[in-house]
Parts: sequence; C-alpha cells; structure tokens
Amino acid sequence: MSAMIEHEALEQALDWPALIEQLRGWFCAAAVEQPDRQVLSIRQPDGSEGSLLIMPAWVPGDTIGVKVVTFFPQNAARGMATINAGYLLFNGDTGQMEAALDGDTLTARRTAASSALAADYLARRDASRLLVVGTGQLAISVAQAHCAVRDYKSITVWGRNAAKAAGVAKALTESGLAAAPTEDLQGACETSDVISTVTASTQPIVQGAWLRPGTHLDLIGAFKGDMRESDDQAIAQAQIFVDRRSGARLAGDLAQPLAAGVIADRDILADLTELCRGDHPGRQDDQARTVFKSAGTALQDLAAASLASDQLISG
Repeated sequence: MSAMIEHEALEQALDWPALIEQLRGWFCAAAVEQPDRQVLSIRQPDGSEGSLLIMPAWVPGDTIGVKVVTFFPQNAARGMATINAGYLLFNGDTGQMEAALDGDTLTARRTAASSALAADYLARRDASRLLVVGTGQLAISVAQAHCAVRDYKSITVWGRNAAKAAGVAKALTESGLAAAPTEDLQGACETSDVISTVTASTQPIVQGAWLRPGTHLDLIGAFKGDMRESDDQAIAQAQIFVDRRSGARLAGDLAQPLAAGVIADRDILADLTELCRGDHPGRQDDQARTVFKSAGTALQDLAAASLASDQLISG
C-alpha cells in the first residue's frame, strides 16, 4: 500500500538546510527528465479563469513523480488558498505507486528552498536586510529558507493588506526571526539587500528605480505570461538568472521584456543547473544588481519528494 505524506510530516522531513543541499545535488548531477510544464486554462461559469498545471519528471529506472496544481486567483476574495496541489511518487523500476504527498507543502518548501539556493550564489555575502513582498502561502517559507543561507539581521514584510503583512511578520517573529511589517514598499526596497516577491500580481510592483546597486531581486510569484512583479528597468539593469530557461522565459517578468526587445535571450546568464555545477560563478561584483526568476521545475518537486520518501518511508 502506498503511503500518504501530509503537511506536518513533510515539514519535518524537508528542513531547510537538508532540502537546499538536496536541490543543489540534484541540479548538479541528477539525470532528471522533465518535459515542459503544461498550463491549461479552466474557464468558470461566472467568467473567471483558473489554471491547471501538470509537471511530470523521472529518473529512468529509479523514480517517477508528477504534480498537479490548480491556480484560482479568485479564491483570495473568498479567504481561500489560490494554489492547491497534489503529488504522486512512483517506483521508477516497477511503476508502482509509492506515495501521495501534500502538494501544497511540497511546493512551498521546494520553491522557497530553490530561491534560497539561488541566493546562495547571487546575494551578497554581507546581505543583512531581507524584504518579503506578499503575504500568501509562500511568504513565511521564503523568509525562513533565505535565512538558512544568509544571516539576516532584519526581515520586512509588505502586502497590499496591512493586517496580513502584520500577521506574517508576527508568525516569523514567533518562529525566532526578527521581522516587522511595513506599508512603505518603496522605502523598504530602497534599503533592502534581498527582495523576494511572492504575489499573484499582473502589474509590476517592484520598480527598478528603487533598487540600489548590490540588490538581489528574487521573483517567484508571477508564473504566467500575463503576470508580473517587476518593471522593465528592474530586469534591464540586472544580471539575470533563472531556475530553468524554458519555463522562466514564459513568465511575464521575462516574457514581456523579451517580447518588447528590452532584453534578449543572451541576457539570461545561467540557470540553477549551471550555477550548481560551477559553469557560471554567480555574483562576482558586490555592486551588481541580480535577478533570479523562478517559474518552478519538476526536478525541484521530484528532488523534494524523494528526500521526504527516503526519510519517512525508506529510512
């Protein structure tokens, strides 16, 4: 009988240092086959639109996994999660199902850990001020993961809803991190070393003019072509890195400036595989502005699911 791995067990199995190193190893060496993610539109009777994402990956003869995700932005007004997911893990030799995992927790942790992994190569070593833009499911995880690779003296949280930002900051403080909310996004951007955005915005929130030299901008939330968290200047003035080129180029933060000729494909300097393998050194100049665009990869899911399975089932 296959196992069901739920939220609390996953959080315990996927602690940040272990998960970050698992991802580093898989990006560096694993022979993972991952077809491009499918994004299907689901039109609702009321005219609103949701998305269904399908993300398979496998290591031949070893393990197979697939994640199915729904994105319903209208859920925010209902007080419900906008993203819901499930993950199935199969034996790669026999095809037998081994586990079903809470896809929401898996996604949150692998996404946050991947951004922290990128920041380990791209954020300044002396980075001490972190800004989290957004108050949804990922906000707390992103702050915690980034704190596993840099020693942040302060964490600031901004959201369109000030009460929600205060709630995220309170939860982070209760977990032992020095966090505070702000209503001044521009001022927070101008004084932060690392900015991590986790919103469902369709219009730029972070302006390039607000980012001082040496800032690292971690763009997570906008995964479709009509979504965007940064403006053209923020992208054009930065050294650009991605988790995987094929997916990141389709997300609005890169797709729109690419289409407008603001940047070209050659301006994407490296992906996470190249960073982890040492094919690109990452940050070399403390004055450079860097951008990491994350769109999510099936490798991340499979690496995280395999780690959880090894700890909770095999081990």
